Amino acid sequence: MEIKWLKTFIIAASYENFRQASEDLFLTQPAVSKHIQRLQQELGDELFEKKGKYIVLTEAGRFFLPHAQKMVRAYEEGVGNFRLWKQGYNRKLTISAAPQIAASVLPSLIKQFVERYPHIEVTVNITNSFQVGKDISDRRSDIGLTRMLPGQADVSYELIHKEKAVLVAPFSAGARTEQELLSSYRLLTNNHPVYWEDLLLQIKACYPHIQLLPVTQVEITKRFIEEGLGVSYLPFSMVKKEVENQTLSVISQQKIIRPSSHTYIVTKGETEETKQFKHFVAETLTETS
Repeated sequence: MEIKWLKTFIIAASYENFRQASEDLFLTQPAVSKHIQRLQQELGDELFEKKGKYIVLTEAGRFFLPHAQKMVRAYEEGVGNFRLWKQGYNRKLTISAAPQIAASVLPSLIKQFVERYPHIEVTVNITNSFQVGKDISDRRSDIGLTRMLPGQADVSYELIHKEKAVLVAPFSAGARTEQELLSSYRLLTNNHPVYWEDLLLQIKACYPHIQLLPVTQVEITKRFIEEGLGVSYLPFSMVKKEVENQTLSVISQQKIIRPSSHTYIVTKGETEETKQFKHFVAETLTETS
């Protein structure tokens, strides 16, 4: 039994059409038919049957399909692990991270982590904060970094970093005050998953005529601020580089109590790799606070 026969069977079963399967696999239609015939001979049973112009899985085909998928996954995982071993890796770590973290501290963290642990292959999945906990619960990732508490009951989380959000304005705004900025600029909101609801109640109480512009992406928020389209409250770690480069400026607090932004690390069970990453992140973020 050959892997290519199994792959052809799986694709053909998904389409229930040999022509579409041949296009997907970049094979001729006779080649697809030949793979199916050889697999059927190996199994001693028919996997497809014709119904009019279409083909459908037989009872045997429906029974065998999940087994074929499992064999192909095992084969691909084995080959992938062997290739990693040849490249010098012997362990893997998959991280799910919220965009706010991916756009600020994550690149530096990953760079330092792989330098310290060169034999761990690191994969990063960027997803929204609401999805991080689900990725860990479903074991799509080994460890998660998020700005909000996960809602899944079967995962563990730990607060690893806490910082204040700051009022951020274009550098060209100069030495203007909080009151002047919030009275003359639009407030760019919804770029953090947790603190905006309470923060807006406070801002509207102090500055009832404030104009709002929801912008859900942090990187877009920063570009809008640089272009003079508004101001926003962002965790300082997310604007540190721009402040140093003098494209954005941080405005001193007056009436508004600055909200806190929390970073949580999420796991489901622990491996040696997740323990090492948790310890490394907590140590590194403490040093840079």
